[in-house]
Amino acid sequence: KWRPRDFNEVVGQSHVVRTLKGALDAGQVFHAYLFSGPRGSGKTTLARLLAKGLNCEHGPTSDPCNECDNCRRISQGTSLDVIEIDGASNRGIDEVRDLREKVRLAPARGRYKVYIIDEVHMLTTDAFNALLKTLEEPPPHVVFVFATTEPNKVLPTILSRCQRFDFRRFGAHEIASQIRKVCRAEGFELEDQAVTMLAQHADGSMRDALAMLEQCVLFAGDGRVDHKVVSEALGIAPLEQLRRFAEQIVRNDVVGNLILIKELYDQGKDLRQFARDALEYF
Repeated sequence: KWRPRDFNEVVGQSHVVRTLKGALDAGQVFHAYLFSGPRGSGKTTLARLLAKGLNCEHGPTSDPCNECDNCRRISQGTSLDVIEIDGASNRGIDEVRDLREKVRLAPARGRYKVYIIDEVHMLTTDAFNALLKTLEEPPPHVVFVFATTEPNKVLPTILSRCQRFDFRRFGAHEIASQIRKVCRAEGFELEDQAVTMLAQHADGSMRDALAMLEQCVLFAGDGRVDHKVVSEALGIAPLEQLRRFAEQIVRNDVVGNLILIKELYDQGKDLRQFARDALEYF
């Protein structure tokens, strides 16, 4: 629901947004892009916005109308001209050969066919080599967007034929700001400490942050989320236990901390997350 509908709604990644908008306005769109970065950093979102800008009835434009038939279909995920492929489950040479045959076909409604291949690093070497021929001589109506969390696994021959954009993790303040925006619009009540906890535990992923927010709201039941709700819903150790852990370390109370760790374990808390939280607390 809260995926950006145009470039102006995108949070962060300003270097990617600015370049893509400039390319759309100048009509100088490249035939292949590589979007690399951690999960939940907006790679697929910007790929869809690029497709929308290319195929909007008023385009190519960096400001798609979101009202024409093409824009609506892309937003709803029903456009025949925007094909999203999971690289992990379509990684073989046969799947890529099938793709090579289909890219020759003209777009159904828009100006371009946009192929978004997620986790492209999962393709086999043979599949990459089969894809290479298409990248060398692409049909003029086709744009590829490759998304990956591990660009080091993509063949150099593929990388050299793509415009590469490196997406960064979202900062905790950017995630917190978006959480507050969503809460205002949805009528949720979150205390500041709960927002901070969600922003920190999202680990730079906006998608994870909003998923955790939804989980906490459902857990609370009444739309009011405080730090205790976040702790219980996500299995996070509350601040009181972190403070106790730190104080016992200062006192060199090894037995007390072993007892505390057993309590956390028995309560079903994530001990790896507790270790990260303890470092953050210190």
